[in-house]
Amino acid sequence: MFGLGSQELLVILIIALLLFGGKKLPEIGAGLGKGLRAFKKGLQDIDDEVNPKKIVEDVPGVKEVNEIKKEIHS
Repeated sequence: MFGLGSQELLVILIIALLLFGGKKLPEIGAGLGKGLRAFKKGLQDIDDEVNPKKIVEDVPGVKEVNEIKKEIHS
């Protein structure tokens, strides 16, 4: 995981515990999780809206041309 071993992760956890305290750490983790979830959902929404196949299929005549190509190749 990012080239970090168990010792490095333990040191980072101890430093975070000292900086933020035991009560604040779960709140920070929950907020970080919610933020990542919202970010991933936003990326998925953008990907769904900007799907090139969907945009091309909406252009008039493209569907018919693709059907003709399939008939020719058959």
